[in-house]
Amino acid sequence: MTRKRYTAGFVISLLLTFVAYDAVVNHFAFGVQLIALICILAVVQAIAQLVFFLHIDDEIGPRYKLLSFLTMAVMVLIIVAGSLWIMYNMNYNMMQLSPDEKIKMMLENNAKSGF
Repeated sequence: MTRKRYTAGFVISLLLTFVAYDAVVNHFAFGVQLIALICILAVVQAIAQLVFFLHIDDEIGPRYKLLSFLTMAVMVLIIVAGSLWIMYNMNYNMMQLSPDEKIKMMLENNAKSGF
């Protein structure tokens, strides 16, 4: 049973990877649609790996594996959302400067850091 389960998980993971690769290479979609497709395939890939390789669904009794996974997922979500927020704000603030001001600021920061 275990060998069949691992093989099925491996095949499903490969198929999802190839579908995502093919979608990008052959331009099945563009822009936001392509990003949405890749994100959906990534979520399905993560669920397949959780079920077939980490055996999240096999636990009897208290669901410690599930709770630890959910805690990790929340932490990753906070880190990703925080990083995107920081990058958006940095981009917004940098767009307010003229090209000369950007160069001057970068040179000042390099001088302060010792580069």
